[in-house]
Amino acid sequence: MTSIGEIMRLSPVIPVLTIHEVARARPIAEALIAGGLRVLEVTLRTQAAVEVIREMRGIEGAVVGAGTVLEERQLDDCLSAGAQFAVSPGLTQGLVSAAAARQIPYLPGIATSSDIMRGLDAGLAHFKFFPAEASGGPASLKALSETFGDVRFCPTGGLTEQTALAWLALRQVLCVGGSWLVPHGEPNLKAVEAAARRASALHRKQGESKT
Repeated sequence: MTSIGEIMRLSPVIPVLTIHEVARARPIAEALIAGGLRVLEVTLRTQAAVEVIREMRGIEGAVVGAGTVLEERQLDDCLSAGAQFAVSPGLTQGLVSAAAARQIPYLPGIATSSDIMRGLDAGLAHFKFFPAEASGGPASLKALSETFGDVRFCPTGGLTEQTALAWLALRQVLCVGGSWLVPHGEPNLKAVEAAARRASALHRKQGESKT
């Protein structure tokens, strides 16, 4: 089984996708992968989400996960569709236990020291920092990182192509989540691929290892 840490290291940006029509799933995924982004997070914010996951799992090279997982039933639905990892906006013991029991890589959301401590008590060391910009931006996460040196993060929420690099410069940030790659509405696939290519080329700060 691939760990959540290994998945987070596959590319610097994980597209956060809200897709309303299953027919758009394959073209969007293929454009993102062509641009160099293999890891795709499909949020459970639409009725089509589970089928979108199922459709994307049929694409060679795609690593497809479910985002906005709020309860155990959703976790099971996504697993049945082939989801390879799961992401939540917060951290609950119920979902942590359910993900462990099902052996699916899991990335819960945190925003405070208390959240991180509860996650550490549950045996976790990788978290989604959410909502990233509204929770104080890179300066806030840098302060948290200094207290929890062995923890690794994926900031998500409010990031843009212009601000992503500031987050990736933080030593303990392995990747970021970005919804800017696929705007709402009819997708311009050439623009999506171009945005993915720029995102996949983002350079992390040189220096200390991000192991």
